[in-house]
Amino acid sequence: MHKESIFLKLKDYSVSGEEFELIKNSEFGYLETKPQPSLNKLPEYYKSEDYISHTDSKRNLFEKAYHLVRSFSLKKKLNLINSFSSGEKKLLDIGCGTGDFLEIAQQNKWHVSGIEPDKKARAIANYKTNNSVFQVEQLLQYESNSFDVITLWHVLEHLPNLEQQIQIFKKLLKTNGTLIIAVPNYKSYDAKYYNQFWAAYDVPRHLWHFNKTSISKLVSKQSFKVEKVKPMWFDSFYVSMLSEKYKTGKMNPIKGFCIGLLSNLKAITSKEVSSLIYIIKNN
Repeated sequence: MHKESIFLKLKDYSVSGEEFELIKNSEFGYLETKPQPSLNKLPEYYKSEDYISHTDSKRNLFEKAYHLVRSFSLKKKLNLINSFSSGEKKLLDIGCGTGDFLEIAQQNKWHVSGIEPDKKARAIANYKTNNSVFQVEQLLQYESNSFDVITLWHVLEHLPNLEQQIQIFKKLLKTNGTLIIAVPNYKSYDAKYYNQFWAAYDVPRHLWHFNKTSISKLVSKQSFKVEKVKPMWFDSFYVSMLSEKYKTGKMNPIKGFCIGLLSNLKAITSKEVSSLIYIIKNN
């Protein structure tokens, strides 16, 4: 049992209002949300109209901006996986939401599979991808060495049994395959500025909170190697605007935008962007 130290006390601002602690894991350096909800209780914390990745709605300027940025990000993600494509081009996207990334990959000659636990989001994704999206149980049905690329876009922080998940990715990836993980970075300026109000802590839906060291240590245990780390510049704006709402009780998009911009400017030298993409090779 590793010695526990409390990093931060904070609340669930979007659904329950309950209080949680972030405990620093001394082995890997990530932060753990405590207490962690039981597996049957966890879905209750996702029951919010504001849970934007489970919907295609564009009800207000905030959601419209989100979808505009998402369409730009989709092209960037596609270019990224295309740079790792081999002959077969087999892609697995875990936590694929409403399936936009899988849809664009499929249109670009990728053989796609997706995993999505949310029933409503999965139905939308299956409509877009010719029924290529499955429940979590399907992960254990795939054969070993099945995929060239496995992606988790802001998903790893939601998954229970962290080390077990990495073992599954190891089994499913081909030799020299690529694992792509995008997660928030608690070492960023906007994380430090907003502290307990930082929206990307998003407890208890986010069970883990990573920095560069913790990702490297976690994946190296399964003989993975972080080959490259890329910034997600847009995330700081979205996260800062939401954090501003949690901090002050009202939307203040101009202040949020300014903090997001400042965070990105500081990250030019520190390299600690609000969210990071880890390109991980299977050795």
